[in-house]
Amino acid sequence: MLILGLSSFKHDTAAALFEDGVIKAAVENDKLARSQTSGVPEDALRFCLEKAGARWQDLEAIAVGARPFQGWVRRSLFRARRLPFSPVASIYHEANEAGVFARELNQVRMLRLNRVAPSKVTNFNHHLAHASSAFFLSPFERALIVTMDQEGDGVSCTVSLGEGTQIRVLRTIPFPHSLAWIYSHVTRLLGFTPHKDEHKTQWLSLEGEPVFKDVFLEMLRDSRTRLPRLNSSYINLAGRLTFSGKFYRAIGVADEKSELTDDQRRALASSIQAACAEIVGSLAEHYRKQTGAANVCLGGGLFQNTLLVATLEKRLGLDQVYVPPAPGNSGCALGAGMLAWHHRMKKPRQEAVFALYGGPSSDRSELKEVLDNCKARYSLHTTEERKIDAALQLLESGKIVGCFQGPAEFGPRALGNRSLLASPWASYVRENLNDFIKHREWFRPFALAVPEEDCARYFECSNLCQAMNSLAWARPAADVLPEGFILPGGIVRLQVVRQQSNPLFWRLLKRFGERAPAPLLVNTSFNLFGEPLVVKPRDAVRSYFCSGIDALLIDNFLLSKAAAPQPYALARASDYNYSP
Repeated sequence: MLILGLSSFKHDTAAALFEDGVIKAAVENDKLARSQTSGVPEDALRFCLEKAGARWQDLEAIAVGARPFQGWVRRSLFRARRLPFSPVASIYHEANEAGVFARELNQVRMLRLNRVAPSKVTNFNHHLAHASSAFFLSPFERALIVTMDQEGDGVSCTVSLGEGTQIRVLRTIPFPHSLAWIYSHVTRLLGFTPHKDEHKTQWLSLEGEPVFKDVFLEMLRDSRTRLPRLNSSYINLAGRLTFSGKFYRAIGVADEKSELTDDQRRALASSIQAACAEIVGSLAEHYRKQTGAANVCLGGGLFQNTLLVATLEKRLGLDQVYVPPAPGNSGCALGAGMLAWHHRMKKPRQEAVFALYGGPSSDRSELKEVLDNCKARYSLHTTEERKIDAALQLLESGKIVGCFQGPAEFGPRALGNRSLLASPWASYVRENLNDFIKHREWFRPFALAVPEEDCARYFECSNLCQAMNSLAWARPAADVLPEGFILPGGIVRLQVVRQQSNPLFWRLLKRFGERAPAPLLVNTSFNLFGEPLVVKPRDAVRSYFCSGIDALLIDNFLLSKAAAPQPYALARASDYNYSP
């Protein structure tokens, strides 16, 4: 029985294919198209069908994680309430909303007319799809579910209770009472691109103090219920929604045209981060007491913020919080498919999956054809052992190695199959990654990867670090760790690698740890600045030749721009004041 799950058609679109309730393929459309897309994810759904060798007629159901009509009605009612205050602007925005609704409706209509029988297409509420992805992929049989994003089907937040195969919505909070929406506006105020650079606001928050936290708490939550609710005195709700003069006065700025100092930028980032953590933590604790649910599942774009998730884990309990591998809009493809399986077809739950490698992969003949077509010079290592030896020689020499192995990851994180790897003890490794490849701001950290069996020696963390959806804390005794990767408060971006999920990456880490101070490698996403994660071999080869990547390990083929020098002298664990 095949089910095709699709996300909503606005942004970060994706498709996922289920066979008898098990995920067989999943990929974001932007990764295949190599640009930001919207509408029906044609490339993604074509890949899913081809991977399964299926036709449209073979599908039992198509599940879409959006209800366009419901969203249009809710947004229109909001605009109608603003009509007396700003009639021209409200009419303009209402006309724009009507156009958005018409496009979404037409996309669903074309899906029904041209692909399969209309009865096979089911639309699910957007936030219910978020909740489904968070709960059904979790290991919990019963859990509180909190979903938050900017807006989906006219809703910004839901609180639900998941039990077995059922999800019951307890509370719905409509747009514009949205923490994610305000977070995006702060991102714009800091000089970043909203709806794209929120992760920069997250990391900048570590450099400042939350001196404006109370301002954001007064703006973002009801003083009586403590639930998310916008204080309209801080917002201009007429026309384009912006901060009001009261907000700028509260933070000591004349108006939105005033230039912020570096200290103000850091303080604003820290304050919105702290306020969101306080509001979400209080909401979760309130409903956890009300429902008696010990565990909490989090879904929606707001929870791509790993610093927020880590703070909530400390408050609610490690391994009592779950975030799916793709908590944003793309994850709704998984959520919609699982809703069709459990709610429409009344099927039982499958074994939970902690991370996904459901994207495209290439066989060796296809890879060789691409490399020959690019006239690339390469060597072929016929066994896995030789491949690992070659990679180790490069890494021990301080080289940055692109790793392209097996199927691509689903979700925003590189989990070893589409990664750039380097030794954290190599000279100027962070500078080389930033200056010659990533071109990122100085305050944005790189992640470390560690085998699951060795993790507890150096870090305290939860299972969420297996998909890099949270952060770890360095243990005080683990002074073997490279200092440049430890953030304020002792936190570390970390991927915990399990042998059964990625045996090649796990073996590489273990072998590297035999000579290095610890089995740790820098792991950052394999992509150029501003581009999606590489998915296909041609993407990898182009990125390799267009950047400062020293070598590319693509399946068993190795490309290198220069002969590797003699390995630098790696420190031994005995050189450090550390006892396991």
